[in-house]
Amino acid sequence: QVQLVESGGGLVQAGGSLRLSCVASGHTFIYAGTNWFRQAPGKEREFVASINWGGEITKYRDSVKGRFTISRDNAKNTVYLQMNGLTPEDTAVYYCNFLASWGAGTQVTVSS
Repeated sequence: QVQLVESGGGLVQAGGSLRLSCVASGHTFIYAGTNWFRQAPGKEREFVASINWGGEITKYRDSVKGRFTISRDNAKNTVYLQMNGLTPEDTAVYYCNFLASWGAGTQVTVSS
């Protein structure tokens, strides 16, 4: 089973940027897409972005379109989430998801 480890979260002011990384071990990101989800305090986990195996097809939730970019480097078994123009509403724990596997998450906090 694949193990996923997220990193890159932190505290940033509104308008700032962060780049999250999700590294897979024990298995490669092969022949399946990878997703980013997030969960804010008191809210349900929600889809943020996805990317297919080849990297050609990406999808985003409406609220992050034009600000977030998902990408991948299959040689490094890594999927990224570049987040620009962050707002306090983006504050959440961000999770990487591949098939049935989930990482432990990385905290993103955006101050106003």
